[in-house]
Amino acid sequence: MTNFKVSIVILNWNGLDDTVHCLESLEKITYPNYDIVVVDNGSKGDDAEILREKFKGYIHIIENDKNYGFAEGCNIGMRYALKNSHPDYILLLNNDTVVGPDFLSELVKIAERNPSIGITGPKIYFYDEPNRLQSAGAVIDWCQGKTPLIGPGEIDKGQFEEIKDVDWVIGCALLIKRRALEEIGLLYPKYFAFFEETEWCVRCKKAGFRIIYVPRAKLWHKSQRTTGKPEGFLLYYTTRNRFLFMRRNSTRLQLFFFLIYFFLRDFWPTSALLLIKERNLKLFINFLRGVGNGIILVIID
Repeated sequence: MTNFKVSIVILNWNGLDDTVHCLESLEKITYPNYDIVVVDNGSKGDDAEILREKFKGYIHIIENDKNYGFAEGCNIGMRYALKNSHPDYILLLNNDTVVGPDFLSELVKIAERNPSIGITGPKIYFYDEPNRLQSAGAVIDWCQGKTPLIGPGEIDKGQFEEIKDVDWVIGCALLIKRRALEEIGLLYPKYFAFFEETEWCVRCKKAGFRIIYVPRAKLWHKSQRTTGKPEGFLLYYTTRNRFLFMRRNSTRLQLFFFLIYFFLRDFWPTSALLLIKERNLKLFINFLRGVGNGIILVIID
């Protein structure tokens, strides 16, 4: 199992301390056959220089001239890995994560159990509450255009110890088999951030591969620490990309039901929450921009 080469792709954007913490946890993993590509996605400071010096000989640094978003930033790292490292697997790993020692060994071990397995993902905990779950895999509700996580906020009492097929796994830690990647292609860059890994999993399943949740692979996530910085960033892209995801991946009937559901059940309560309860006009404008641009993408993408 340890003969399989894994290239780990980590995206850094003004997150030096988190990236250092993540890399230090990777230095302790038991899996021996891996390399690391860190893509600095246009950070304002000297993150790349500091990382290159601190982890000399351990990582390869790519310095982007600007922030290309999560999707294309990861694509840049994956293209480099595929061309230069020739891995059997690629692991996308968020810089704001800390991994368990057996994390990668467990993901690869399960992926190798069956050639039909294309993607594996770990059990994810909140970093600040180490026994509270963020995700034990995730599902897709095609009629509502929702992609809910399994087990978010629950204390881990062993209720999610079964290795099982899921609809998708969070892109903060996603191991994909090279054969699957070569068949389905890279992430769709128009997403910029959010939903790109969900679509990747959907494309993988449509190509005949399975998506597997691996409970013995454990990771702790400092959730949304980066995306929470620019106000409205999360709301805008999750709203816009929900439309884009449904347009690209659902059936026409599912898209029809989603649009009805969104404008009858989601649009008005969200607007009321932002304007009346939160009294945040800026967030409301970002929400409207997300809806408007999402509708445009439904029409033209």
